[in-house]
Amino acid sequence: MTETRNPTPHEAFELLLAGNQRFVAGTPEHPNQDAARRAETAPSQQPFAVLFGCSDSRLAAEIVFDRGLGDLFVVRTAGHVMGPEVLGSIEYGVDLLNCPLVVVLGHDSCGAVSAACAALDEGLAPAGYIRDVVERVTPHVLAARTAGRLQPEEILTEHVGRTVDMLLDRSRILADRVTAGRTAVVGLCYRLSDGTAQVVAARGLETAIAPAS
Repeated sequence: MTETRNPTPHEAFELLLAGNQRFVAGTPEHPNQDAARRAETAPSQQPFAVLFGCSDSRLAAEIVFDRGLGDLFVVRTAGHVMGPEVLGSIEYGVDLLNCPLVVVLGHDSCGAVSAACAALDEGLAPAGYIRDVVERVTPHVLAARTAGRLQPEEILTEHVGRTVDMLLDRSRILADRVTAGRTAVVGLCYRLSDGTAQVVAARGLETAIAPAS
């Protein structure tokens, strides 16, 4: 699609989806990665999406969505777990940078999710602050299992979807913008093997964008 200066939430999502499709097909365009774009964005930034994802080294946002400088406002933590700094960073992108889209990006073979499962099944508690990460993922694993969703991909879907809900529950700024139709929040599950990103939760997008069952 043609890029616009101030995209709607749906247009922003289509831009992101188109970039992922190019990456999957092996035909990336590497937009906005040249010296001209560097000079253009030096005075200010106007990203079209906030991307809140896992810190995993295989999940580099600008690569898997084929974007460049100034396109994405990226926030990453292990297991995409949230704290005040994360919420503040996301609100900065939405409220001050006027991003029309927030994406929660999870992925298969996530170490934080696997560690939470191991902690529940085998009592293996990790050391240091890693334990804090695992403890924040554990309630979502328990919720998935309670609902009979036992497969790894089902647990991941639950984790991503509940993260989307937590964002809207905890951030009044984000919730108000979604209610007003100014911002959408989408949860995506990324497959490491083929690079595809599947929609598993959507808040504030047109009904044409349907979450996967």
